[in-house]
Amino acid sequence: MLSCAAIAPAAGAQALPLDARLNEQIVMVPAGPRMNVKLETTLYKPSGPGPFPLLIINHGKSPGDPRAQPRDRFVYMATQFVRRGYAVMVPMRTGFAHSGGTYSDFGCNMKANGYQQAGDIADVVAYAREQGYVDPERIVIAGQSYGGLASIALSTQNLPGVRGIMNFAGGLKVHGGSCDWQQSLVGAFAEFGRKNRIETLWMYGANDSYFNPALVNRMYDAFSANGGKVQLVSYGPFKHDAHTMLGSRDGQQVWLPEVERFLRQVGMPTDQVYAVAEPAPQPRTNFAALEDVAAVPFLPENGRRQYKAFLTKQTPRAFAVSPSGAWGWAEEGEMPNERALAACQAASREPCKLYSVDDYVVWGDVTEQPKDTMTGQTD
Repeated sequence: MLSCAAIAPAAGAQALPLDARLNEQIVMVPAGPRMNVKLETTLYKPSGPGPFPLLIINHGKSPGDPRAQPRDRFVYMATQFVRRGYAVMVPMRTGFAHSGGTYSDFGCNMKANGYQQAGDIADVVAYAREQGYVDPERIVIAGQSYGGLASIALSTQNLPGVRGIMNFAGGLKVHGGSCDWQQSLVGAFAEFGRKNRIETLWMYGANDSYFNPALVNRMYDAFSANGGKVQLVSYGPFKHDAHTMLGSRDGQQVWLPEVERFLRQVGMPTDQVYAVAEPAPQPRTNFAALEDVAAVPFLPENGRRQYKAFLTKQTPRAFAVSPSGAWGWAEEGEMPNERALAACQAASREPCKLYSVDDYVVWGDVTEQPKDTMTGQTD
């Protein structure tokens, strides 16, 4: 979650930095029937030439225009796999983010939606197997939400080198309309189970806002009763919404033990063989108490109300301010410090700086007095 002050005119949104710890880079992967669509793909890998075993992580779909969806990164999962010697690819599928082509939506036809998205993943697998840094016989696939549905659809294909598929909160919810998307999902998983060729691991939480336990059990029963090879891990509530577990810093405690067990079962490595440093923490200061709303510099009254609301948000979280009176905050997910700064900077001509991180203040010397001349609103 992000929030920022809205002022006009403002600087453009700031791109998040690449993660040098993971040798992060962006590559364009050919896909589509004529291989003329380029998929914006995040690549992480250990230092050295390889060949490395490979994990491909597949993203979900945010509400709205897929083209406006930011590049997914799955930094927490990627970090754990790079430590274990894996290369990791996170492709944005056709029509998402900066990938080429046009997104195709088959509405309530979940089989068609799954197969359509699985086509891009299969193209990424084929591309990866030709890269010298990839071990073509040791590949695993993961998918979250719509990416989980696509990954299970992919399990119906005979893909050389792919040993296992992991589904985290997989499915697709139709917002609005009158179609019975739940029953369509159950029917899709029944077909995927009949055609399944690859071992799968499923993880769903008790308070998933998209797919409740009753629906998950129906999908599981349909898949397994039709011959699908599946291990279902049903875990308890996770924070406000288990649907976000894979992208959360704290979600690693939930998924990592189950994933390691599954990797061992399908003959993939689990030992940590590379050191990846944790991001350096922001130093704590004694500028003010975290709850002292009046001490936050530069903010107009609306910004102070936003900071007070920010104090109720979940960690990881960060709040940034600017001498212009702009602010920005981020809650949960990846790189909250950088996202808070980017949200603030998008609304400010002057540099933004972090004020607080998680449960402590990081603000340093103040060289200007607060400016209460700005007005703002949250996005």
